[in-house]
Amino acid sequence: MSGTGKSAVVVALVALGIKAVDSDYGWCETASDGEWIWDEGKIQELLSHEDAEVLFIAGCASNQGKFYEQFDLVILLSAPTDLIIERIENREENPFGKSPEEMSKLLADLELVEPLLRASAGAEVPTDRSLDEVVADVIRLSMKV
Repeated sequence: MSGTGKSAVVVALVALGIKAVDSDYGWCETASDGEWIWDEGKIQELLSHEDAEVLFIAGCASNQGKFYEQFDLVILLSAPTDLIIERIENREENPFGKSPEEMSKLLADLELVEPLLRASAGAEVPTDRSLDEVVADVIRLSMKV
């Protein structure tokens, strides 16, 4: 979900020399109905040709489940609603959620979509603690598969 820290985790993983992709940047498109979706051709190309031992893909799009069979593990990053709102209000690199309409959609998605994501995830990592702790948990979980 937006504001849970996906981008921060990707930056930290890359800094550690681990292959990680933030799908919000160059890997998504807007569908004809206005929905934010993964560019399926680009994502499939990435999955088919990536030769890294471990690859992390961060994102939240309505069609991401189409790729779950190709993933070793799906990790849900989660945070309390008040922390998500605070992060979105304070972030500068991504404008999504700044308008009242977008914030309203985000909160509705949090209520409706997050339980679906939780049900399909193999693990959940709370992000209401230090980034180092979150990244350590993500790496530890990935080593178990």
